[in-house]
Amino acid sequence: MAVTAVWGGTFVVVKDAVSQAPTMDFLAMRFLIATAALAALRPSRVTTLSRAGVKRGILLGMALGVAYIAQTFGLEHTSASLSGFITGMLVVFTPVIAGLVLRQRIGKVTWTAVAIAVAGLGLMTVHEFAVGPGELLTLVCAVFLALHIVGLGVWSPGHDAHALTVVQLAVAACICFAFGWWDGIDLPSDGGFWLALVGTAVIATAAAYVIQTWAQARLSLPQAAVVLTLEPVFACIFGVVFDHDELTTRIVIGGALVVGAMYLAELRSGSR
Repeated sequence: MAVTAVWGGTFVVVKDAVSQAPTMDFLAMRFLIATAALAALRPSRVTTLSRAGVKRGILLGMALGVAYIAQTFGLEHTSASLSGFITGMLVVFTPVIAGLVLRQRIGKVTWTAVAIAVAGLGLMTVHEFAVGPGELLTLVCAVFLALHIVGLGVWSPGHDAHALTVVQLAVAACICFAFGWWDGIDLPSDGGFWLALVGTAVIATAAAYVIQTWAQARLSLPQAAVVLTLEPVFACIFGVVFDHDELTTRIVIGGALVVGAMYLAELRSGSR
Protein backbone atom coordinates (compact mmCIF):
# COMPACT_ATOMS: atom_id res chain seq x y z
CA MET A 1 0.00 0.00 0.00
CA ALA A 2 2.87 2.37 0.76
CA VAL A 3 4.36 1.62 -2.66
CA THR A 4 1.05 2.43 -4.41
CA ALA A 5 0.95 5.79 -2.60
CA VAL A 6 4.49 6.58 -3.79
CA TRP A 7 3.72 5.52 -7.37
CA GLY A 8 0.50 7.54 -7.32
CA GLY A 9 2.47 10.64 -6.36
CA THR A 10 5.07 10.14 -9.10
CA PHE A 11 2.59 10.84 -11.89
CA VAL A 12 2.65 14.54 -11.00
CA VAL A 13 6.42 14.57 -10.37
CA VAL A 14 7.28 12.81 -13.64
CA LYS A 15 4.88 14.94 -15.68
CA ASP A 16 6.64 18.08 -14.45
CA ALA A 17 10.13 16.56 -14.91
CA VAL A 18 9.65 15.49 -18.55
CA SER A 19 8.53 19.02 -19.38
CA GLN A 20 12.13 20.06 -18.59
CA ALA A 21 14.08 17.21 -20.20
CA PRO A 22 13.71 14.66 -23.03
CA THR A 23 11.65 11.67 -21.93
CA MET A 24 14.21 9.00 -22.79
CA ASP A 25 17.02 10.93 -21.10
CA PHE A 26 14.99 11.21 -17.91
CA LEU A 27 14.07 7.51 -17.93
CA ALA A 28 17.62 6.36 -18.74
CA MET A 29 19.07 8.29 -15.81
CA ARG A 30 16.21 7.25 -13.51
CA PHE A 31 16.84 3.54 -14.08
CA LEU A 32 20.63 3.97 -14.08
CA ILE A 33 20.59 5.70 -10.68
CA ALA A 34 18.17 3.12 -9.30
CA THR A 35 20.34 0.23 -10.53
CA ALA A 36 23.54 1.79 -9.18
CA ALA A 37 21.93 2.48 -5.78
CA LEU A 38 20.76 -1.10 -5.36
CA ALA A 39 23.97 -2.66 -6.67
CA ALA A 40 26.12 -0.51 -4.37
CA LEU A 41 23.91 -1.26 -1.36
CA ARG A 42 24.35 -5.05 -1.50
CA PRO A 43 26.79 -5.93 -4.31
CA SER A 44 27.33 -9.52 -3.19
CA ARG A 45 23.65 -10.37 -3.63
CA VAL A 46 23.75 -9.79 -7.38
CA THR A 47 26.31 -12.57 -7.94
CA THR A 48 24.12 -15.12 -6.13
CA LEU A 49 21.38 -15.02 -8.77
CA SER A 50 21.21 -18.20 -10.83
CA ARG A 51 21.38 -18.27 -14.62
CA ALA A 52 17.65 -18.93 -14.76
CA GLY A 53 17.07 -15.98 -12.44
CA VAL A 54 19.14 -13.71 -14.70
CA LYS A 55 17.15 -14.77 -17.78
CA ARG A 56 13.88 -14.15 -15.99
CA GLY A 57 15.12 -10.81 -14.72
CA ILE A 58 15.98 -9.80 -18.28
CA LEU A 59 12.48 -10.63 -19.55
CA LEU A 60 10.89 -8.79 -16.62
CA GLY A 61 13.16 -5.80 -17.22
CA MET A 62 12.16 -5.67 -20.89
CA ALA A 63 8.48 -5.55 -19.96
CA LEU A 64 9.19 -2.89 -17.34
CA GLY A 65 11.25 -0.76 -19.74
CA VAL A 66 8.59 -0.76 -22.48
CA ALA A 67 5.89 0.03 -19.91
CA TYR A 68 7.70 3.06 -18.53
CA ILE A 69 8.59 4.40 -21.97
CA ALA A 70 4.94 4.21 -23.05
CA GLN A 71 3.68 5.71 -19.78
CA THR A 72 6.15 8.61 -19.70
CA PHE A 73 5.54 9.57 -23.32
CA GLY A 74 1.82 9.29 -22.63
CA LEU A 75 2.12 11.71 -19.71
CA GLU A 76 3.22 14.39 -22.17
CA HIS A 77 -0.25 14.27 -23.74
CA THR A 78 -2.61 13.57 -20.85
CA SER A 79 -3.18 14.59 -17.24
CA ALA A 80 -1.52 12.93 -14.25
CA SER A 81 -4.81 11.78 -12.73
CA LEU A 82 -6.10 10.31 -16.02
CA SER A 83 -2.78 8.58 -16.63
CA GLY A 84 -3.03 7.04 -13.18
CA PHE A 85 -6.50 5.65 -13.80
CA ILE A 86 -5.59 4.20 -17.22
CA THR A 87 -2.43 2.65 -15.78
CA GLY A 88 -4.68 1.06 -13.17
CA MET A 89 -6.25 -0.98 -15.98
CA LEU A 90 -3.28 -3.32 -15.50
CA VAL A 91 -5.27 -4.92 -12.69
CA VAL A 92 -7.96 -5.94 -15.16
CA PHE A 93 -5.42 -7.08 -17.75
CA THR A 94 -3.56 -9.18 -15.17
CA PRO A 95 -6.13 -12.00 -14.82
CA VAL A 96 -6.73 -12.02 -18.58
CA ILE A 97 -2.99 -12.38 -19.34
CA ALA A 98 -2.62 -14.93 -16.54
CA GLY A 99 -5.44 -16.93 -18.11
CA LEU A 100 -3.90 -16.83 -21.58
CA VAL A 101 -0.26 -17.38 -20.58
CA LEU A 102 -0.71 -19.71 -17.61
CA ARG A 103 -3.68 -21.58 -19.12
CA GLN A 104 -5.94 -20.49 -16.29
CA ARG A 105 -9.67 -20.39 -16.95
CA ILE A 106 -11.09 -16.90 -17.47
CA GLY A 107 -14.53 -16.78 -15.88
CA LYS A 108 -17.61 -14.73 -16.71
CA VAL A 109 -16.88 -12.39 -13.78
CA THR A 110 -13.52 -11.45 -15.28
CA TRP A 111 -14.98 -10.77 -18.71
CA THR A 112 -17.74 -8.69 -17.09
CA ALA A 113 -15.09 -6.68 -15.25
CA VAL A 114 -13.21 -6.09 -18.50
CA ALA A 115 -16.37 -4.80 -20.18
CA ILE A 116 -17.10 -2.42 -17.28
CA ALA A 117 -13.52 -1.18 -17.24
CA VAL A 118 -13.57 -0.51 -20.99
CA ALA A 119 -16.82 1.43 -20.58
CA GLY A 120 -15.33 3.48 -17.75
CA LEU A 121 -12.13 4.05 -19.69
CA GLY A 122 -14.12 5.21 -22.71
CA LEU A 123 -16.12 7.63 -20.57
CA MET A 124 -12.90 9.11 -19.18
CA THR A 125 -10.84 9.30 -22.36
CA VAL A 126 -13.06 9.54 -25.44
CA HIS A 127 -13.54 13.13 -26.55
CA GLU A 128 -15.75 13.61 -29.60
CA PHE A 129 -15.22 9.94 -30.59
CA ALA A 130 -11.44 10.25 -30.59
CA VAL A 131 -8.92 8.80 -28.14
CA GLY A 132 -5.73 10.83 -27.82
CA PRO A 133 -2.18 9.46 -28.19
CA GLY A 134 -1.53 9.98 -24.47
CA GLU A 135 -4.38 7.67 -23.51
CA LEU A 136 -3.37 5.01 -26.05
CA LEU A 137 0.27 5.02 -24.93
CA THR A 138 -0.77 4.73 -21.29
CA LEU A 139 -3.00 1.78 -22.18
CA VAL A 140 0.03 0.07 -23.78
CA CYS A 141 1.86 0.73 -20.52
CA ALA A 142 -0.92 -1.00 -18.56
CA VAL A 143 -0.66 -4.12 -20.73
CA PHE A 144 3.11 -4.43 -20.25
CA LEU A 145 2.84 -3.75 -16.51
CA ALA A 146 0.29 -6.56 -16.32
CA LEU A 147 2.77 -8.83 -18.11
CA HIS A 148 5.38 -7.78 -15.57
CA ILE A 149 3.09 -8.56 -12.62
CA VAL A 150 2.20 -12.01 -13.99
CA GLY A 151 5.85 -12.81 -14.67
CA LEU A 152 6.92 -11.54 -11.27
CA GLY A 153 4.23 -13.59 -9.54
CA VAL A 154 5.42 -16.76 -11.25
CA TRP A 155 9.19 -16.20 -11.19
CA SER A 156 9.99 -14.25 -8.01
CA PRO A 157 9.55 -17.19 -5.57
CA GLY A 158 12.90 -18.88 -5.04
CA HIS A 159 14.98 -15.90 -6.16
CA ASP A 160 16.58 -13.17 -4.08
CA ALA A 161 14.36 -10.07 -4.41
CA HIS A 162 17.28 -7.64 -4.31
CA ALA A 163 19.29 -9.40 -7.03
CA LEU A 164 16.27 -9.96 -9.28
CA THR A 165 15.33 -6.27 -9.01
CA VAL A 166 18.86 -5.13 -9.93
CA VAL A 167 18.71 -7.19 -13.15
CA GLN A 168 15.26 -5.85 -14.03
CA LEU A 169 16.24 -2.21 -13.52
CA ALA A 170 19.55 -2.65 -15.35
CA VAL A 171 17.77 -4.03 -18.42
CA ALA A 172 15.22 -1.20 -18.33
CA ALA A 173 18.11 1.30 -18.13
CA CYS A 174 19.81 -0.28 -21.15
CA ILE A 175 16.62 -0.07 -23.20
CA CYS A 176 16.13 3.60 -22.36
CA PHE A 177 19.78 4.44 -23.08
CA ALA A 178 19.56 2.62 -26.43
CA PHE A 179 16.74 4.94 -27.51
CA GLY A 180 18.08 8.11 -25.89
CA TRP A 181 21.85 7.92 -26.37
CA TRP A 182 21.97 8.64 -30.12
CA ASP A 183 21.43 12.38 -29.64
CA GLY A 184 23.22 12.57 -26.27
CA ILE A 185 21.85 12.75 -22.74
CA ASP A 186 20.71 16.30 -22.11
CA LEU A 187 19.52 17.10 -18.58
CA PRO A 188 18.96 20.51 -16.96
CA SER A 189 21.04 21.65 -14.01
CA ASP A 190 17.97 22.80 -12.07
CA GLY A 191 18.01 21.55 -8.48
CA GLY A 192 14.30 20.80 -8.44
CA PHE A 193 14.62 18.58 -11.51
CA TRP A 194 17.47 16.57 -9.98
CA LEU A 195 15.56 16.21 -6.72
CA ALA A 196 12.66 14.75 -8.70
CA LEU A 197 14.99 12.49 -10.71
CA VAL A 198 16.88 11.09 -7.73
CA GLY A 199 13.68 10.78 -5.69
CA THR A 200 11.86 8.78 -8.35
CA ALA A 201 14.99 6.68 -8.95
CA VAL A 202 15.77 5.78 -5.34
CA ILE A 203 12.33 5.73 -3.71
CA ALA A 204 9.80 5.08 -6.48
CA THR A 205 12.01 2.72 -8.50
CA ALA A 206 14.80 1.04 -6.53
CA ALA A 207 13.06 0.70 -3.14
CA ALA A 208 9.57 0.24 -4.58
CA TYR A 209 10.50 -2.62 -6.92
CA VAL A 210 12.50 -4.44 -4.26
CA ILE A 211 9.40 -4.31 -2.07
CA GLN A 212 7.11 -5.43 -4.92
CA THR A 213 9.42 -8.29 -5.91
CA TRP A 214 9.68 -9.41 -2.28
CA ALA A 215 5.92 -9.08 -1.68
CA GLN A 216 4.81 -10.92 -4.82
CA ALA A 217 6.77 -13.97 -3.71
CA ARG A 218 4.41 -14.05 -0.70
CA LEU A 219 1.09 -12.90 -2.20
CA SER A 220 -1.17 -14.42 -4.81
CA LEU A 221 -1.73 -12.53 -8.06
CA PRO A 222 -5.29 -11.52 -7.01
CA GLN A 223 -4.08 -10.24 -3.62
CA ALA A 224 -1.30 -8.17 -5.18
CA ALA A 225 -3.61 -6.83 -7.86
CA VAL A 226 -6.27 -5.71 -5.38
CA VAL A 227 -3.69 -3.69 -3.44
CA LEU A 228 -2.55 -2.06 -6.69
CA THR A 229 -6.06 -0.69 -7.27
CA LEU A 230 -5.09 2.07 -4.83
CA GLU A 231 -2.50 3.51 -7.24
CA PRO A 232 -4.94 5.31 -9.59
CA VAL A 233 -6.82 6.64 -6.58
CA PHE A 234 -3.63 8.19 -5.18
CA ALA A 235 -2.71 9.45 -8.66
CA CYS A 236 -6.05 11.24 -8.98
CA ILE A 237 -5.75 12.79 -5.50
CA PHE A 238 -2.22 14.06 -6.12
CA GLY A 239 -3.12 15.24 -9.63
CA VAL A 240 -6.08 17.30 -8.44
CA VAL A 241 -4.38 18.70 -5.32
CA PHE A 242 -0.90 19.45 -6.67
CA ASP A 243 -1.19 19.59 -10.48
CA HIS A 244 -4.61 21.29 -10.64
CA ASP A 245 -6.13 18.57 -12.84
CA GLU A 246 -9.78 19.14 -13.70
CA LEU A 247 -12.10 16.78 -11.84
CA THR A 248 -15.12 16.52 -14.14
CA THR A 249 -18.23 14.40 -13.69
CA ARG A 250 -17.09 12.17 -16.58
CA ILE A 251 -13.75 11.54 -14.84
CA VAL A 252 -15.43 10.72 -11.53
CA ILE A 253 -17.99 8.31 -13.01
CA GLY A 254 -15.52 6.72 -15.41
CA GLY A 255 -12.91 6.36 -12.68
CA ALA A 256 -15.45 4.77 -10.36
CA LEU A 257 -16.30 2.23 -13.05
CA VAL A 258 -12.63 1.41 -13.62
CA VAL A 259 -11.87 0.97 -9.91
CA GLY A 260 -15.05 -1.08 -9.47
CA ALA A 261 -14.04 -3.28 -12.39
CA MET A 262 -10.61 -3.81 -10.84
CA TYR A 263 -12.13 -5.19 -7.67
CA LEU A 264 -14.69 -7.25 -9.59
CA ALA A 265 -11.91 -8.82 -11.65
CA GLU A 266 -10.01 -9.93 -8.55
CA LEU A 267 -12.57 -10.66 -5.86
CA ARG A 268 -14.35 -14.03 -5.93
CA SER A 269 -17.61 -15.04 -4.33
CA GLY A 270 -17.00 -16.34 -0.83
CA SER A 271 -13.64 -14.63 -0.47
CA ARG A 272 -12.94 -12.29 2.42
